[in-house]
Amino acid sequence: MTIHETYISRCLEIAKNGLGITRPNPMVGSVIVHSNQIIGEGFTSAYGGNHAEVNAINAVKDKALLKQATLYVTLEPCSHFGKTPPCSDLIIKHQIPNVVIGCIDDNPEVAGKGIEKLKKSGCNVIVGVLENDCKEHHKRFFTFHNKKRPYIILKWAESADGFIAPEFKNEQKPVWITNEYSRQLVHKWRAEEQAILVGTNTVLQDNPALTVRDWTGENPVRIVLDKDSTLSKDLAVFNTEAKTIIISEKDIDFSKNRSLQICELLYRNNINSVIIEGGSKTLQTFIEDTIWDEARVFTGTIQFNKGVKAPRLSGTLISETTILNDILKIYKND
Repeated sequence: MTIHETYISRCLEIAKNGLGITRPNPMVGSVIVHSNQIIGEGFTSAYGGNHAEVNAINAVKDKALLKQATLYVTLEPCSHFGKTPPCSDLIIKHQIPNVVIGCIDDNPEVAGKGIEKLKKSGCNVIVGVLENDCKEHHKRFFTFHNKKRPYIILKWAESADGFIAPEFKNEQKPVWITNEYSRQLVHKWRAEEQAILVGTNTVLQDNPALTVRDWTGENPVRIVLDKDSTLSKDLAVFNTEAKTIIISEKDIDFSKNRSLQICELLYRNNINSVIIEGGSKTLQTFIEDTIWDEARVFTGTIQFNKGVKAPRLSGTLISETTILNDILKIYKND
């Protein structure tokens, strides 16, 4: 690993501290190095707060050192006014002579303009260090801007014999397939993404709250598909613990490509990532329309013999782990 890769790797490491709080902004990491020593580092604050480069510069005690320093950052510094002033202007103001960037920002408001501004000021700019790693890290941000839809994560748990629910239930609550540690991991995932989506049957059968209860973090926006607007407002998804968006027939045409219409609606609501925890029908709709990016599938030890069949998935298996007696497989959409 080269010296530039070492410091960009550190940027990626600290950038993860912004997971779940920076949305819809990207979770960027930045490190400032002088004489082979890190003198400042920072990551993107919660939405509306400082960007990573600002926090890194603010962390430098002796600002005079900035004139002989190198700033490393996972994503191209912004060049436009948003909630905060342009980071590229701040870099130029402090006369930082060297900037090393992981990947270019595809956002049309930036898209190379930050790099161009830095170069025009006389700054030495290097682009594309650990580029693939940086693009993977910023996958939610890039999917939102390039595909005009949220980054979509499918998630379900299935029995050892391939069912996501038994044939019959006596109570309006989930039948747990996985252990408590797997369920806690799911709550961690909820805190990391901007929204969570379920269909009508899941709400009726399980009465889920869809909140972060077993983890510390912000509750995701709840997206509920309710075609005929018949769900009772007494159900847990309508409590005051999180925002809920209801999608009914007046919002989309359920006889057409639902997945695409839902994605367009979420994009207009500035939602850049969503976990789909719906039932088999909702999940299979997104799979068949090939509108998904990642699937996280748990397999427990319980057997139902009969019931609701788990979705059928075609994708690339990228990891397989064991959580006590549960198996977790993660797939990428080819």
